[in-house]
Amino acid sequence: AGLDRVNVSLDTVDADTFEKLTRRRRLDDVLAGLAAAAHAGLTPVKVNAVLMRGINDHEAPDLLAYCLEHGYQLRFIEQMPLDAQHRWQRATMVTADEILDRLSQAYTLTPADTAQRGSAPAELFWVDGGPATVGVIASVTRPFCGACNRVRLTADGQVRNCLFAREESDLRGPLRAGASDTELAERCRAAVATKLPGHGINDPSFLQPSRPMSAIGG
Repeated sequence: AGLDRVNVSLDTVDADTFEKLTRRRRLDDVLAGLAAAAHAGLTPVKVNAVLMRGINDHEAPDLLAYCLEHGYQLRFIEQMPLDAQHRWQRATMVTADEILDRLSQAYTLTPADTAQRGSAPAELFWVDGGPATVGVIASVTRPFCGACNRVRLTADGQVRNCLFAREESDLRGPLRAGASDTELAERCRAAVATKLPGHGINDPSFLQPSRPMSAIGG
């Protein structure tokens, strides 16, 4: 269907924890899906994991071990204020420093060449000297807004120039109304032109977007 890569969210490799998080006992289906993606050539398969205090924060080494065994690229993501309940609290978030500390209890981590990071959101670390790496996306404690070049097209045709933007630019409506490629491109340029210099999570005036991550998609 034209895909070259896929990202898969997987926060645990423990069946009981998976059921607690998803209300489904389908961990095996997700693991089979990862294997199928790799078999289909969608490589390297990326796995995104979020650690939550008291739920799966002890599983960082296990997640990395599983991904190393199967050749997947693991990226830990700090929990961000994009939850449907709007109950995110900085005090309960597992930070990048904590993630790295827990991984370092089982592996030797060496920072990869930061000059090659560019606009990539993940800080990469060689695992036991490489060649495998593990990444940490620390949007909250180590914001990378200054180098960010990302925009997001949601599943319902809205352009978000920042994951935490409170406004969106509609492409679906004009597209269905017969807008030309030139008109759509201009709308995209206008959306990018209003991208703020930072997400503002650490500002006292920060307001969480109305749409949670599950509704943003993209």
